[in-house]
Amino acid sequence: MTTFSYDLDQSTTPTLGMVVLQTDERIESDMRQLLSPDINLHITRIPSGATVTTDTLSQMENDLPAAAALLPRAAKFAAVGYGCTSGTSVIGAPRIAELVRGSCETTHVSEPVSALIAACKHLGITRIAFLSPYVEHVSQALRDTLAVAGIQTPVFGSFDEASEERVVRIATQSTRDSAIALNTDDVDAVFLSCTNLNTLPVIEQIEAAINKPVLSSNQVLAWHMSQLAGIPTGTPVGRLMNSG
Repeated sequence: MTTFSYDLDQSTTPTLGMVVLQTDERIESDMRQLLSPDINLHITRIPSGATVTTDTLSQMENDLPAAAALLPRAAKFAAVGYGCTSGTSVIGAPRIAELVRGSCETTHVSEPVSALIAACKHLGITRIAFLSPYVEHVSQALRDTLAVAGIQTPVFGSFDEASEERVVRIATQSTRDSAIALNTDDVDAVFLSCTNLNTLPVIEQIEAAINKPVLSSNQVLAWHMSQLAGIPTGTPVGRLMNSG
């Protein structure tokens, strides 16, 4: 055997990480579209229930450290995202950040709730129409969290669905029509909640119809992670990502 010496590359490419729900079939493809192609993106999965309840969401607090620890240990992440909107409202953003930082080396941690709050502040939004795929009580904790942050949700609509395998297959036309129907003079924007809901194809269509910003879980998360990491986004979708 001949043994060769070698050099190590010192990469300066930004590295981002994602903790994705086992049941989520949407967020990975969305994030690869929304995040810059000039990054390293590593993804790990966390066990999640086939149906969305406060109990299945709470369980992820116990599973999050092990899931985040499966991200490459040698990587130094500019930001790591936890991909669950409702789960964040149940577990709490500070606790999620604590658990992720305890399991991998990252400068920043984000999730759709903190990202939505940051996006609303960026755009000057204080009142949103809220569209959720889930049953009402699952979304109430999130609405309460937003209210504490100064973001009111006076208009709420739901597909009243608990099954994740059905949520990911909700037609974009249904989401588009429902979002437009929720718009009133009393709101500044519309928010499409859930990382498993297919929203990117219709965000700009809804914006054109209502002449207001439209935000979605995956869109705000990709935008916020990019902001925290100090890197450009990928394909811009909606007024938020075209706002500079």
